[in-house]
Amino acid sequence: MSVALHSNCHLIAVAGAKGGAGKSVLVSNLAASLAKEFKTRVLLCDLDPLTGGDLNLIFGLKPEKTIQDLVNAKTALNPKTISNFVQSHGSGVDVLAAVKDSSESFHVNGEEFLKSLSVISQYYKFILVDLGSKHEDLQYKLMNESSGVIVVTTPDILTINQTKKFLNNMVEQTFPIDLFQICVNKVHRSAMTPKQIQQVLGRPVLGAIPQDDASFYQALSRGAPLVQLAPSGPVARAFVEMSRKLSGGVLSKLKNLGAKKIKTQEKPGSTSSGSINPSQDLSSYKKIKIHIHNELIREMDLKSNLHKTKGDPAKEKELELKTQKSVTGLVDKYVSGVSREDRSQLIKEIVDEALKLGPLEDLLADPNVTEIMVNGADKIFVEKNGKLTLSKTTFTSNQQLRNVIERIVTPLGRRIDEKTPYVDARLQDGSRVNAVIEPLSIDGPAVTIRKFSKDVITAENYLNWGSMNRKMIDFLKLCVDQGLNIVISGGTGSGKTTLLNTMSSFIPMNERIVTVEDAAELQLKQEHVVRLETRPANMEGTGEVSIRDLVRNSLRMRPDRIVVGECRDGAALDMLQAMNTGHDGSMTTVHANSPREAVARLETLCLMAGMELPVKAIREQIAGAVHLFVQIGRLSDGSRKIKSITEVVGMQGDVITLTEVYKFKEEGFDKNRKIIGSFQATGLIPSFVEKFERRGISIPKNLFSNEEELKQVKKVSGIQRSRPRPRPAVEDVEKKKAS
Repeated sequence: MSVALHSNCHLIAVAGAKGGAGKSVLVSNLAASLAKEFKTRVLLCDLDPLTGGDLNLIFGLKPEKTIQDLVNAKTALNPKTISNFVQSHGSGVDVLAAVKDSSESFHVNGEEFLKSLSVISQYYKFILVDLGSKHEDLQYKLMNESSGVIVVTTPDILTINQTKKFLNNMVEQTFPIDLFQICVNKVHRSAMTPKQIQQVLGRPVLGAIPQDDASFYQALSRGAPLVQLAPSGPVARAFVEMSRKLSGGVLSKLKNLGAKKIKTQEKPGSTSSGSINPSQDLSSYKKIKIHIHNELIREMDLKSNLHKTKGDPAKEKELELKTQKSVTGLVDKYVSGVSREDRSQLIKEIVDEALKLGPLEDLLADPNVTEIMVNGADKIFVEKNGKLTLSKTTFTSNQQLRNVIERIVTPLGRRIDEKTPYVDARLQDGSRVNAVIEPLSIDGPAVTIRKFSKDVITAENYLNWGSMNRKMIDFLKLCVDQGLNIVISGGTGSGKTTLLNTMSSFIPMNERIVTVEDAAELQLKQEHVVRLETRPANMEGTGEVSIRDLVRNSLRMRPDRIVVGECRDGAALDMLQAMNTGHDGSMTTVHANSPREAVARLETLCLMAGMELPVKAIREQIAGAVHLFVQIGRLSDGSRKIKSITEVVGMQGDVITLTEVYKFKEEGFDKNRKIIGSFQATGLIPSFVEKFERRGISIPKNLFSNEEELKQVKKVSGIQRSRPRPRPAVEDVEKKKAS
């Protein structure tokens, strides 16, 4: 979040690399010096996470309200209301306390404080913030929005070493190094000189404050800054000199570290101005990224380093920090005049391209994006709320896109090249990836990512989304718990795997489950789960392990239930045989648009097994194995609904008999063109209910009636009902045929 400070206000952040450097005393005296020098009131905020109320002691204050009170206040902020939260001191400093005394701990909502600070900034020329030596998210945000950061150090070796480490960390955090100025506190004759410290740290020394412990102690006992009590002393003169340096152009220079344009350093003899606006000249912006990326490759052997760190989180993090530091240096070397926000974004994009998934990182982090479709480097489409939109995000080049694909598939032991120009893979979070490259994909590499939900989808989610009603949930829980074999059918992207994952959560905790998938996506919470995943062929064309191989192997693993992510080949026959040989309660998914089509789909898949079985035998296998088909569909408005729950009754002649138990009936559209409908029970009671009752399972009588739903439908108003063409009654058709 941006603080959006008033343009006439300077925010000066004061930080330390370690405790004991005298930072609180220094910031209070600097605030008093600025107030006197510019004859204006200065606001001093205590934002040290480890504060004990030191600023209260330095100014001799006993605050009644703190920063947290300011954040919690509901009143509009103006000079009058602000005065209720700050403590005014005779030195010209207004203190905004973190705590009332040392017995309290500092806790504040950072986002809310930043909002308050943006309003307060219009009433002060200078706002100083004491950030302490422990830096968290709030402290980093204030550094980012400050006109400058003064880093306090003492002239001893240990503190200087910690200060150097702190500056390195700030560069790794992508802060511009020019933002940081050094102030040496407690300077004495036998210590390192400010000039030596400047050479060690590589940053200019803004001020050197002489050591005068006796005077500082006297000022502390009198509850006033030393510069107020001894305005002509050496300490006060040092603070005045530092104040004048700040006002003499240092603050303005630091505050304007960036304009809104990026300027590349021109080569000798170049006639181009080099001025680039990323929003207006995208091709030039890409050229900058490519140039810095090439320089990074020359500076670091990224490919070798990535291979060495594979699978080691600690080494991966170390490489990321090292790369980020190198990129920051290259950006500062080749790019000038860039705003801090654009600079940070540029660094992030280059690091993401070098080590991660490039522009896909932000899309994967967006919880509203459910699917990402890359059609070459320049076109990335995303699905949000069931609707497709073209993202503004792009890749730098097709080669960069190829590198990202390689980065995805290589750790999984898979390959993509001209010999094998397409691949299925998954990301670390479980998201499903399909990639196709040239020459099969004519306009550049094509990547499709089905995002894996970080939140576990429960039955309550389906209820809240209106994807099914409570009776259907209770019915499915009962069926899974009692060991019915269930097939979930639906079209591509309809949510079959997500529904399978949710229904798998209904399996009792004491059962052994074996899951079989092409790409591991299921998140079963039961304790006794064995997860199996297929393996493609290696470069020699051998070593492939298919779904069918894993299903057959799972039968030897003593499973109570087998859950197959999707049946798409001859594995369907093995799955049916498993269901027929004692593995009750097994589940799988198939591609089909209705339960009747799902039966036909299973027949076709069984024929792919190459067993040359007669169709009737296959149908008998299906009728004997499968108890329920759960049909899920994606409707025209992007919503997903359970369209039908259908029981497999048995065989009648050569035909499998199906009985619909629940269905979704579309009623029309609302004013936003969202489909309106209701879930209805057909009134038919499944044949297995009697078996459940014999087991002592109590089944509510109203589970298969739809009286309550019909009452709710009648209450719905403002529905634009669809008008299908009327169909003749069955009796009329029969009479017409007879005549």
